[in-house]
Parts: sequence; C-alpha cells; structure tokens
Amino acid sequence: MSTPETPVIALETSRRSFLKTCAAGAGMVSASAIGTLIPAGVKSAAYAGGSDAPEKAIVKVGFIPLTDCASVVVAATQNLGKKYGLTIVPSKEASWAGVRDKLVNGELDAAHVLYGLIYGVQMGIGGQQKDMSVLMTLNQNGQGITLSNQLRDQKKVTDGTSLKKLITTEPREYTFAQTFPTGTHAMWLYYWLASIGVNPMKDVKTIVVPPPQMVANMRIGNMDGYCVGEPWNARAVADNIGFTVATSQDIWAGHPEKVLGATADFVKQYPNTARALVASILEASRFIDTKANRAGVAKLIADKSYVNAPESVIESRFLGNYDSGSGKKWQDPNLMKFFDEGRVNFPYLSDGMWFMTQHKRWGMLKSEPDYLAIAKKVNQIELYKQAATLAKVALPKDVMRASKMIDGKVWDGKDPKGYANSFAIKS
Repeated sequence: MSTPETPVIALETSRRSFLKTCAAGAGMVSASAIGTLIPAGVKSAAYAGGSDAPEKAIVKVGFIPLTDCASVVVAATQNLGKKYGLTIVPSKEASWAGVRDKLVNGELDAAHVLYGLIYGVQMGIGGQQKDMSVLMTLNQNGQGITLSNQLRDQKKVTDGTSLKKLITTEPREYTFAQTFPTGTHAMWLYYWLASIGVNPMKDVKTIVVPPPQMVANMRIGNMDGYCVGEPWNARAVADNIGFTVATSQDIWAGHPEKVLGATADFVKQYPNTARALVASILEASRFIDTKANRAGVAKLIADKSYVNAPESVIESRFLGNYDSGSGKKWQDPNLMKFFDEGRVNFPYLSDGMWFMTQHKRWGMLKSEPDYLAIAKKVNQIELYKQAATLAKVALPKDVMRASKMIDGKVWDGKDPKGYANSFAIKS
C-alpha cells in the first residue's frame, strides 16, 4: 500500500515506452511548475539566475550492470525526474575506468559509481586528478567475496581461516580480483584478507576485472577469488563455479557502496540540475526499499539493457535470501538497502574519510591528507539537504556516523590519521 511518502508507480518495464519518454525530452514540465515544488526555506544562492528550473533538462547518467544500479534505472524508466523538470537517460558502461573517463571528459553528466573511485580521482591516485563530487549515497551493503569451488573441493577451503592456512602452507601465486584500484571492492577485499591475517599487498596477487567479466574469468581459472557487487556473486553460485565466503556487510554492516558521482565542475555549472537529479533518485530509492516493489524492480533491471542476468539470480539476494553455494542459507537483515528512511542516502563525511584512510593504509596516498577538509569539499552536504527537502526525505542529526568493522575496530571519523596508522597489516 502506498503512503504519501511513497511514489505510486505502475512499474513500466517496456524499453520502447522508456525510449519514447526520453525522446520527448523535458519540455513536459515548465520552469514555473517546477518552481512551485520548492519550499521557501530551501531557497539559496545556489539557484542560478533567479530560476529554480534545471539548467539542463536532459541528463545522461552512467551505470555499470550491477544490482545496485537499480535506483538510476528506476528513476530513468519510470520518469521520476518529470516533477523536477528533468529527463534522466541511463547509459550502460563497460568498466569503472570507462565511467571515470567519461565523467571527467563530460560525456556523462553523473554516474552510479564506486565511492572510492570518486575519492581516488579527487586525490589523483585513481587517474588524473580532477575535483569531484559525491551527490548522494545510492546504496549500502550487498557486495561479496567469492572463492573458486576448486579451492573448496581440492583444498578444503571453506572460510577465511582455512584460506589463510592454505596460503601459508602451500605458497604459490594466489590471485584475487577486484574492480578498480581505489574502489569499494578493492577496499572490502583488502580489509577482509587483512582480517584473516593475509596481506593483500604482499601475500597474494590482485588484479582488476570489470564486474560482468568476473564469472567468466573464474570459470577459466584466472583467479582464486574475487570481490564484486551482485548479482555476480550469486551468479557464480548458480553456475556452480564459486561460493560466497563473505559478504561486504560481514565486513561492515551498513557500509556505503555506490554513490551518485559527478565532477565538481558539473555541480558548479548546473546546481539546479544536480539538485533535481538527487531528488529524482531519492524518489526511486524510496520506491525500491518498499518491500512489495522489490520483485518488480528485479525483473526490470534483469533486462539485457541493464544488468543482463537471470531474474532469479538477481531477485534472491535482492530480497535478502542468501545461499552461499557451500551449504549455508540465511535471510540477511543487512541486505542491499537503497533508502532506509533516508539513512542510506545522506553523504556522511565520515564515509568519504574512511576511504582515504584505507588508501593511506595501502600506500596509495604517500602523505597524510586533510581528511575532513577534503570530505567537506567532495561530499555535497548542502546540495543533498536541498534535494532531500524537495523529496520530503528525513535528514540525520549528524554528518558523521560510527560503525564497528569485522576486525573489531570502530570507525567514527574522529581521528582519521590515528585510525589509518593503527593497522598491524598494511602496505
């Protein structure tokens, strides 16, 4: 049942219908109409030329075929930008490096993108330096670490302890894949390996593989394990080539994952557009986290235009129904979340700072950054607050939050330098 806070959407899964919407453009909503949506208290100097209308009526938003691209796909296909004067055109991309390059050169206006990628580019360690912006967090949880069935069947590896024992007692070049050097999957993989006593920089080899190519590469024996987003962990289980040894929520329950990212130049030039885009994605996020809508969203994103995976493979973990592929089945309360009454979406400064602490831990940052100042520059707190007010989404009381990690360490953003240097295993 819908509430005043939940958008009423008859989920449109027809790509043809969506393309007609895109072709129509954003002329459907006038500047005067969109202006009436903005509460007086939200007015600020950010609004250009006295108009609240988006400076760009059509925005191109990149995404990688992963389950957590859902809010971008729903916002675009269900035309949720219409009431904010915006048409969102999704653009399917092949790799995170491609997303980075297209954001930086302006081929994409914004993108569903790895949190750590945005900070890597900001710091000049994940590509050529460019000032970047995190507009909002798109989701929490829902990634995983998959190990090859060969490790289990031939070497009796079933968990972190047995993996550590194998690497220690039978040395060889063990290979693990992640999706981008400064990205979230690299950080989850490194953190998990370190938590079991394996140094990811010294004890194993790590390689970069685009998410949709993970399963095929494991099938032909190119890696012993990988960390990636869904559905590519569930797909390895379904194809009987790998098993889930850990989920990312095991490492950090409620961790930030993908963000809506853009360049700082885009936000500066098109502040109204950026605000309208965030409000539109918030509408989609709220819809997805309404339990009754999840199965329909799984069907939508399974299409070859988006994730291009079997609906059943996407739906199981999208609903929190986990099967490790190695005998364990459970209902995960920390499933992939897109909204959680707005708690997911706020761009907490401490979240951005955490990625910099890990970049420093693993030797990517050679000197100590000004963690808080950089996070304040990148994470668009004020813009998000304006968009959240438009979409009637609650705001948290604090720009920081505290979390306990798999190794027992607590991260709260209060002493980032001390935290970054506190790890026994580092580069």
